[in-house]
Amino acid sequence: MTSQIRFDDGAAYERYMGVWSQLAGRAFLEWLAPSAGLRWLDVGCGNGAFTELLIAHAAPASVDGMDPSEAQLAYARARPTLSQARFRLGDAMALPFADRAFDAAVMPLVIFFVPSPAQGVAEMARVVGPGGLVTAYGWDLEGGGFPYAALQTELRAMGATVPMPPSPGAADSEALRQVWTAAGLEGVRVRDLVVQRTFADFDDYWSTVLVGPSVGASLAALSAADRAHLTARMRSLLPAGAEGHLTMTARANAVQGRVPSARQEHA
Repeated sequence: MTSQIRFDDGAAYERYMGVWSQLAGRAFLEWLAPSAGLRWLDVGCGNGAFTELLIAHAAPASVDGMDPSEAQLAYARARPTLSQARFRLGDAMALPFADRAFDAAVMPLVIFFVPSPAQGVAEMARVVGPGGLVTAYGWDLEGGGFPYAALQTELRAMGATVPMPPSPGAADSEALRQVWTAAGLEGVRVRDLVVQRTFADFDDYWSTVLVGPSVGASLAALSAADRAHLTARMRSLLPAGAEGHLTMTARANAVQGRVPSARQEHA
């Protein structure tokens, strides 16, 4: 089913997904190894979790962030590290920027939320100048790479409805390669990113998922008895360490390509 997932609470997103975003984002930037001094566009920047990494690790000349949620943008603007970034409301399939306005564009954990991924990638290619980078990374949702995939599996086994984004297969590695190639981008490369996050204990994990937009509503809809059963089930399934810590693994796929240096101009 298509999703009604909305990210309108920057603080809740930070706990639920922002930490994961930065873990994957660091691995992504290490692989990308972008040049310093680029003008970056962060498409679907949300609460600024990845934008913060760009400024800290990519030495950009400038960073613009765009997102459809004003509440998320408000959180991003309030981050002390992002005082020099510019943020605006917008749609990934109709970017509110001029042609060739940037040297690099990225969709961090966003492409599966875009109803037409091909249109979103074409828009990134439009606003990036010749020779510039068009990039993305996203959880391998259909391959079980989502950080909370085990919980989603258990919810579905109980008959619960678990919302999915409109393009759940968009971050499959072959899908990324095909969309980037079809957009006319050159030197297309893909790779997987495997990251781990450690929660203090099961209660830390559980209180985190309760505020998660992609599972929180499903959990809230359960009866008290079903929720108690699910809690016990997840506690038994998750790999607690000797001190009670829970280390979870997630997998994303990343892609990069460049706008042709001598692309054709069309009337």
